[in-house]
Amino acid sequence: MTGSRIPPPLARRIDRLARRAHAFHRFAHHPLCEPYRSEVLRVGPRLRVCKGCTFLATGLVAGVAVGAFARPPFLWGAGALLLALVLGALSLRLRLPKILGRFVPGAGLGLALWTGWPSVFAALLIVAVVGDRYRRRGVERSRCQTCPERLRSPCSGFAPAVRRERAFRRRVDRWLGQL
Repeated sequence: MTGSRIPPPLARRIDRLARRAHAFHRFAHHPLCEPYRSEVLRVGPRLRVCKGCTFLATGLVAGVAVGAFARPPFLWGAGALLLALVLGALSLRLRLPKILGRFVPGAGLGLALWTGWPSVFAALLIVAVVGDRYRRRGVERSRCQTCPERLRSPCSGFAPAVRRERAFRRRVDRWLGQL
């Protein structure tokens, strides 16, 4: 099997350029328009991160921290309560606020890490099932369906990413054309 025809130094340049081109929205997998403003947290002048993913990670850290100092009986009760809350809402097809739908499951998983392997396995299985149900339900696009820009391609929410992607492709095409 032969390797890439792109010289390694050029491949590294392309990778660096790709990281810089996508840095501002890499962790915010939502449109960057006004209707989705509440879904994205701004970190500094350029970086944007997904609020749900941030709450999930924060909940995981909080759960691990609480689990490090709590006693096992408390952990079992807290884990069961968190699980019942999240699964109950999912079974009713409710959209929970981010703090409940992301932070609480993250905290439950963090707590489960301290209760032994059966609990960790059960928590990971639950996360997989809930994640699969979330993917099947799909992304909430109700804001896009009522947006006056819905027929524009790309809309203002995706335009910055599309502009950067096009500029990235033009530069890389020039570099590859010089080979």
